[in-house]
Amino acid sequence: MKGKFEDWGTIDFDKAWEKQKHLFKLGIQQRKTQNDLGFHDTLILCEHPHVYTLGRNANINNLLLHEDEMKAKHINYIRIDRGGDITYHGPSQIVGYPIINLKNFGLYTKEYIHNIEEVIIRCLNEYNIKGIRLSNAPGVWLDGKHHGKTLKIASVGVRTSRFITMHGFALNVNPDMSYYQHINPCGFKHEVMTSMETVTGKQINVTGVKSSLKQHFSGVFHLNFQ
Repeated sequence: MKGKFEDWGTIDFDKAWEKQKHLFKLGIQQRKTQNDLGFHDTLILCEHPHVYTLGRNANINNLLLHEDEMKAKHINYIRIDRGGDITYHGPSQIVGYPIINLKNFGLYTKEYIHNIEEVIIRCLNEYNIKGIRLSNAPGVWLDGKHHGKTLKIASVGVRTSRFITMHGFALNVNPDMSYYQHINPCGFKHEVMTSMETVTGKQINVTGVKSSLKQHFSGVFHLNFQ
């Protein structure tokens, strides 16, 4: 199956969200009308400047900074339309936005999230990092048997409507992990979060990780990127 890949580089979250919504609405309209409106199953990868995002059911108390403190740190928070609670995005964290028609893949939301996790697990394996799933917590985790405690390295939060998806995942490559100290990410304490850099003890090439994610997304979803 043919697909489309886009690398948006570093882009403000607001701008990326607007671009996502345009593609999302186009996909919904194409599915409703059954007319070719130019929508293609698309994987987008990018990075964002520092920002906190809160999902539909997020608890604002999981944001531990006051307004003046956020201004001093040059960071803001945005309420958005994905599932999940609060999370952080910033430089050297790869954010993935698959905007696809799940009907093309015979998937429902639960299986779709499972596939996204599989993409990340396969990518991490290339860096000798063993990612796992937890049954009650979406995302990709590291087995506590090997790291002393169970840690989260990637978050997943999606939205679907008429089987079209938006939002997606965030994989910590080399981000400034101190920003997690100011939130309870996904309702957990900040100490639960980790990164590829923290686990391996060295800086990881972000471009290389993007390439790996693209390759494994293609493999898991059986998409040939044009």
